[in-house]
Amino acid sequence: MIDLSTEYLGLKLKNPIVVSSTPLADSISNIRRMEDCGASAVVLASLFEEQLILEAKALDSDLSRGTDSFPESLDFLPKFTDYRQGHETYLEHLRKAKAAVAIPVLASLNGATTGGWVRFAKDIEQAGADALELNTYALVTDPRISAAEIEQQMVDLLSSIRKNISIPIAVKLSPYFSSLPNLVARLSEAGANGVILFNRFYQPDFDINTLEVKPSLHFSTSEELLLRLHWAAILYSQTRADIAITGGVHTAEDVLKSVMAGAQVAMTTSSLHLYGIEHLVALRDGIVRWMVEHEYESIRQMHGSLSRRAVPDTSPFERGNYIKTLSSYSLQKPQTIQ
Repeated sequence: MIDLSTEYLGLKLKNPIVVSSTPLADSISNIRRMEDCGASAVVLASLFEEQLILEAKALDSDLSRGTDSFPESLDFLPKFTDYRQGHETYLEHLRKAKAAVAIPVLASLNGATTGGWVRFAKDIEQAGADALELNTYALVTDPRISAAEIEQQMVDLLSSIRKNISIPIAVKLSPYFSSLPNLVARLSEAGANGVILFNRFYQPDFDINTLEVKPSLHFSTSEELLLRLHWAAILYSQTRADIAITGGVHTAEDVLKSVMAGAQVAMTTSSLHLYGIEHLVALRDGIVRWMVEHEYESIRQMHGSLSRRAVPDTSPFERGNYIKTLSSYSLQKPQTIQ
């Protein structure tokens, strides 16, 4: 009997396949289908602090207060009219989702100010969320703000939330930190139960005809998984925090690679938008098929087996790998562009 079970954020999951934050989860019937098709947990779409500010009709004062902790947040606020769920609507949807399925339901909070995060995190816990995903987004454009300041703000923010709620917390990170292992260690010490690698920032595109900057949305591909695997394999065994990989998880092989790198779970959303919620069945069946063919009895058996600590040659995780990679590429015959 193949054992697909794993544990993430202290939650016992039937397999390592988690549906990451997605508008698909705005529908209770979709969440039920996700459970039926094999998802072990579902993350609801993010509740944005900015939409609650708008709802409270205190936009100006709250945005000014937000600059105390994340000055750059003012430059990257989405259009408020685009938000679909208000405070009470989100919490009611969370309650209904919890009542509809047996698998864990995680909430996602995207905020800019310490006060906002703490206040809404409390509400989310009271509504019954099994865990909270903190979706951090601090893109600095001001040269006067140092990396150390941004990292300390994140640690302080997490500490404030940890003091006020008891459910597990996972911090969704970007890859743009100069010393990711150090930051993860500090977040773990501040109370993070897990880290999620990595946030997919939707970069705007340029329209050279109208001279406008416009939103651009592209689904992920499996090629994006490589960066996540790299860092999960490095962080494995260096942190007490659980590791989740999101971004680029499309196939059963992607899930298996994630677990072997050291992640407890692999999160997917783009694949469901591209292939439908039933794609979860293919992911689960593909994992079982591979494990049978390679004589694995459990997910735990392979966990971390390709991490930096587990492999005899660690050079692929270090700078020397660039020399090997570039040298092998230079020996290839150049392609002719037609």
